[in-house]
Amino acid sequence: MRSIWLAVLTSMLVLAALPASALDAIRIAPSVYYIRGEAGVPSPVNRGHTSNAGFVVTSEGVVVFDALGTPVLGKEFIDAIRKVTTQPIRRVIISHYHADHFYGLPPFKDIGAEIWAHPAAGSYLNSEASRQRLAERQSSLAPWVDKSMRLIPADRWIDKDTSFKLGGHSFRVFPVGPAHTPEDLAMLVEEENVLFVGDLMFAGRLPFVGDADSKSWISAIDRIIQFNPKIMVGGHGGVSTNASADLRLTREYLVYLRQKMGAAADDLEDFEVAYKKTDWSRFSHLPAFNEANRRNAYNTYIRIQGGDK
Repeated sequence: MRSIWLAVLTSMLVLAALPASALDAIRIAPSVYYIRGEAGVPSPVNRGHTSNAGFVVTSEGVVVFDALGTPVLGKEFIDAIRKVTTQPIRRVIISHYHADHFYGLPPFKDIGAEIWAHPAAGSYLNSEASRQRLAERQSSLAPWVDKSMRLIPADRWIDKDTSFKLGGHSFRVFPVGPAHTPEDLAMLVEEENVLFVGDLMFAGRLPFVGDADSKSWISAIDRIIQFNPKIMVGGHGGVSTNASADLRLTREYLVYLRQKMGAAADDLEDFEVAYKKTDWSRFSHLPAFNEANRRNAYNTYIRIQGGDK
């Protein structure tokens, strides 16, 4: 009985800590808006709201990029769009199938939006990793992710550069992975030179590397820099008006990880010894360092030890 009352009290405290206002759309170009996630990691208090998403308003409908991290946030995202325009939401492009970017899809699917993603995301949906992540979020993000949670597949799988026009706007959707994930997609709004890159860039916080292909990620950043967008929106943090400079932080961190953990793996040095002696001071001040850095380092060490030179 005591455990039941503790669970009830915890839920009440979570609800009491919720933000008083709904999501706000921030205008970053004449037709382009974004929703900015909070710093830190997903929790019941922030309802999983740690990632960015965006949308483009045209005379024939709305194109959305990413869907946020829980169904309730997806619904509030739609409400934020409705404050800007009554145009129908035509399409949702998903940068990659990490929970904080696509768990908000159910409300978009319910209103008839067409979902686009890379086919590697389809493989992920049917994997044990996907099932484990869902179970973890049903625990760590309760009540915002519960047993009724639906994981939404794409209506169209995009595995090559794909352009389309809508309401006088030209869009280019193209793969940039494998990098942060095997299925990374980016979207360029050509007339306004706004580029959405998902988690290829973590602005103002430590990247979550996990088991990513960091070598290819560095190469993807180098390709993205060549676009020289006027405005770039990453998966976390503020927008960038200097793509080269703001991508540099993510790139420098990935290079440093590979240098230090690669040297340790090559020398057959124990990971714990290598990690403790590495100077992380260039990055330790960044949000999410404590939550992500050790795992990033360990997974990089294991990948390089396994031959990812």
